[in-house]
Amino acid sequence: MPGVGAVASTLIAGVMAARKGSVAPIGSLSQMGRIQVDPTDPGSDTPLIREFLPIASLDNLVFGGWDPISANALEAAQVANVLDGPDLATISAELEAVVAMDAVFDQRWVSRLEGVRVKDLPSKWDQALALIDDIERFRTENECDRLVMVWCGSTEAFQEPSEVHESVAAFETGLKENDPNISPSQIYAYAALQSNVPYANGAPNLSVDIPAMVELAQTRGVPICGKDFKTGQTLMKTLIAPGLKSRMLGLRGWYSTNILGNRDGEVLDAPENFKTKEQSKLGVLGSIFEPDQNPELYGNIDHVVRINYYPPRGDNKEGWDAIDIFGWLGYPMQIKVDFLCRDSILAAPLVLDLALFMDLAGRCGASGVQDWLSFYFKAPQFDHDRIEHDLFVQERMLHDQLRRFAAQ
Repeated sequence: MPGVGAVASTLIAGVMAARKGSVAPIGSLSQMGRIQVDPTDPGSDTPLIREFLPIASLDNLVFGGWDPISANALEAAQVANVLDGPDLATISAELEAVVAMDAVFDQRWVSRLEGVRVKDLPSKWDQALALIDDIERFRTENECDRLVMVWCGSTEAFQEPSEVHESVAAFETGLKENDPNISPSQIYAYAALQSNVPYANGAPNLSVDIPAMVELAQTRGVPICGKDFKTGQTLMKTLIAPGLKSRMLGLRGWYSTNILGNRDGEVLDAPENFKTKEQSKLGVLGSIFEPDQNPELYGNIDHVVRINYYPPRGDNKEGWDAIDIFGWLGYPMQIKVDFLCRDSILAAPLVLDLALFMDLAGRCGASGVQDWLSFYFKAPQFDHDRIEHDLFVQERMLHDQLRRFAAQ
């Protein structure tokens, strides 16, 4: 995991606790979800997904990663302050044993953070090779059969794709020439794919959703997916919006604002980083409501997203939504949502599911973009023009693919 911070440490702590049997892995579809064996037969069996498919067990997972600030997962958990002291006490030794490797880091991409545990390698090509060495050393030292990489780091500054992203050849030339358009997350993605490691992008960064990485994933036969974990406010949008559409209720505007005080909030307080997050959040409503098909209901929507850094709130993010809808005879109505969520508590099980499902996909011979995992992302990567944001359609896509894997 690039980024051993709040999300990564919360994930590791939860898996360690689940192994001890002290808690259930709540929020994890791979662990607690069920699947209907035959969707055409309402009476068919509905086994647990982890029993229906040969998914790696929690006991067989080994955790590692890179971080520019935290020395290990225990320190990261203590700084993030997501978990209560007693919850950390019983697994402190296991968390402390997850020592973060020095990171590939460039403050130009996250201006509000200062990296202190970074690789002293000015060449981006050398940085990529160092990450490849880290991956192989981790694989050997921990006697791992397979690896998966899930980006759990910060949101990088906004960027548009450029020429260096157009092909693997151009990207590798850019690495050797220190092209300024190559970000750290793209270097991690490149290193993962060159190491035959499936890669999932948990942030809104431009990383594997560029032609160079899609090409590399396809030629090396490695699965990729992304981007930006769907946790708090966007999760609510993908739950509410399909319901409004199913009842043919109109939407005039959707105003969203967030307050949070963790490292993610500090990073997003910079305008260039917020713009990256804003783009992933704003894309949700259009594909769900399909304004071209229903212009009188959804053709004129004001969609506004704001994020405000508020240190006292820590990881306990609060999302406010003011939704202006209209119904019969055009009469206006309002919906107000105040979601007091815990960002890392919602994200941690997504990382687990993505790691296990991407590993399964790789073992089943899947490669390239895995759009069936769009269920987990705000701005899902698809290998075609149609992007699906409806959470319930995404769930069906996921179950359909799992059934296909089971039939292989």
